[in-house]
Amino acid sequence: MKNKKIDFEAEFWDSHQKHSCLTLIDAFFQMDFLSAVRERLNDVINYSTKCEVLMKNDPSLIFHYYLCMRSFIRASYVLQFKAKRWKVKRPPKFPSRLLQGSLSDEEYRNPFLVFEKAFKEFTLQEFEYFNTQIVYFSLGAYSDEPEANIITLFIHLNKMLDSAQIIRERGLKKIKDKKPTSSE
Repeated sequence: MKNKKIDFEAEFWDSHQKHSCLTLIDAFFQMDFLSAVRERLNDVINYSTKCEVLMKNDPSLIFHYYLCMRSFIRASYVLQFKAKRWKVKRPPKFPSRLLQGSLSDEEYRNPFLVFEKAFKEFTLQEFEYFNTQIVYFSLGAYSDEPEANIITLFIHLNKMLDSAQIIRERGLKKIKDKKPTSSE
């Protein structure tokens, strides 16, 4: 059975039509710095639980954020499967705790663990629903709040952002296949 290809749907915000998960993540962080993406995510989360509208003057920025984040989530889903073939290059000998972000020591050494844990706990559809829900509620003055467990999803998404940035900064190397030896 063939693997189903996931469309990252990045055409709207990035002119390139075809992306691998790694080139999409690179394009994502070329568009905005990690700190700007995290700030926007925090704003969207905060406003999704208030009876206020985020960015009344230009809500198209939130729609743009939604599209970029949807593509990032899809690329993150695919990235979890790359751990079998790729390995993140070693971190510096004396890393700064600031560079580690929200990651544990183990996750900092192997950022692929973050994606594996996140998509073991939640499906791709649950992450996409979370993204849709928080954007929807941040753009309207609703008294309702998002239904889902947004805190856990928010934490996972923050960690995925940190991990993707680390993978991008440190780079990857291909794991060489070990050919089985036959003892005939």
